[in-house]
Amino acid sequence: MNREPLQVRGRVLSVDRAGEYHHLTLVAPGVAERTRPGAFVALAVGGETSAMLLRRAFSIYRAKASGVYGDTVEVVFAVHGSGTAWLADRRAADEVDVVGPLGRPFTLPTEPVPCVLVGGGYGSAPLFALAERLRERGCPVHMVLGGATERRLFGVLEARRSAQTVAVTTEDGSAGTTGRVIDVLPEVLARTGAPVVYACGPMGMLRAVAGLAAEHGVWSQCAVEESMACGVGVCMTCVLPVRDDDGLVRMVRSCVEGPVFRGERVLWDAVGTVPAGTVGAPRVGPGR
Repeated sequence: MNREPLQVRGRVLSVDRAGEYHHLTLVAPGVAERTRPGAFVALAVGGETSAMLLRRAFSIYRAKASGVYGDTVEVVFAVHGSGTAWLADRRAADEVDVVGPLGRPFTLPTEPVPCVLVGGGYGSAPLFALAERLRERGCPVHMVLGGATERRLFGVLEARRSAQTVAVTTEDGSAGTTGRVIDVLPEVLARTGAPVVYACGPMGMLRAVAGLAAEHGVWSQCAVEESMACGVGVCMTCVLPVRDDDGLVRMVRSCVEGPVFRGERVLWDAVGTVPAGTVGAPRVGPGR
C-alpha cells in the first residue's frame, strides 16, 4: 500500500463539540487509506488570504476509507489561538487544505500481548484507532485516560466499549480517581502484566509515563506534542534531543522521525535545549 502523503483540498463534513474540545471531520480523498495509528495531518488555517502562513498539525483520531461521503479524516483539538479558532468556526462544505498522513506511526507488537494505552486530554484521540488495530492482532487493551476536569477528558465512553479495562483520572476529582494518570498507572501495569505502554498527551505526562515504564521494565512508545510548522522536516521548529541506537544524542525532527518515539530514548528534561555532547552542537570551553 502506498504510504506517501498527499496534499488535497479537504471539505468539512462536520465540526462538533466534545466537552471542551472540537471534533472536526474532513472529506480528504486518498488520505485515509494511507493512514496508520499515530500519524498526523497538517492543515492550512485562516483561508487563502490569511496572514497565518504556517500549518497546524493534528493527530488523526479516525481515518475511514470509502465511507458514505468518501474518504474521511477526523481530528480533535482545543482552541488555543487564531488558527484553531478559525478551524472551530468552519461549517459543512467549507474547504481546508490538508497534507497527510505525516510522521512515523506507532509500532505494533509482533505477538498478542497485553497493552496499556495512556492518554491525556484530547491527546487520547489517536489511541482509539490504535486500540482497534491491537485488538485485531489479539492484544488485550487496557486504557488510562486523564484530564484536568471531566469536560477535559476525551473518549471515556468509547474507551469503555473498546478496552477490557478503563481507568479514569481528573485533577479536580470530577470524574474517576482524583489525580493524574501517573498515579494509577503502576497498579494498571501490575494488574495487566503489560510489556508495552503507548502514550499520547502533554509533554509532562509523556515524561512521567516513560520514566515509570522504564522503572517497571516496560517498553514505551510516546507520541510527542511538539509544535510542527511545516510537518515535512524543513523548518526545524519541532526538533528535540533523542538518544540513537549508537548511544549518541541527536536533535531530531519530531514531524519526520516521530511523532512516535521510544520513551526511554527521549531526553525529556532537555526538551527545548541542545544538550552538551549532542552530535553537531557547538563546542565550548578550552580546546574548542
